Amino acid sequence: MSTRTENTGARHDGSDSATAYGDRGVTAVEFAGWLPLLVLVSLAALQLGVAGYTALQAGSAARAAARTASQEEIADQYQTSGRAAMSGWLAANTDFELSACGDEATVTARVTVPSVLPFMSDLGRASKTVTMPCD
Repeated sequence: MSTRTENTGARHDGSDSATAYGDRGVTAVEFAGWLPLLVLVSLAALQLGVAGYTALQAGSAARAAARTASQEEIADQYQTSGRAAMSGWLAANTDFELSACGDEATVTARVTVPSVLPFMSDLGRASKTVTMPCD
């Protein structure tokens, strides 16, 4: 007479678990497989935030530079005031272009978008143009 035992999924240590004993560590392997994708998506989201922040800083710099360029006494200091209106880590990679047209001063600020992704080095430039009436 032979006796058959039903496999209930119980582990050898006496605990009652629905997972088989040989499936230990599978969750860690699955997490390790998804981790590079999660890191890449997180870095891409961070890069979008940095690009948006760069565009905002370009607008602030152009506004401050145009305000200074429109004042006759200090018009030659428009680049200095534009850089002072920005975050320091972006100011070094900023170019300004002044086109004065009689009653108005138009300044364009172009800021290089920094990269947080190691394989993407050239992400372009954020450009903003502001026109102010001259004093």
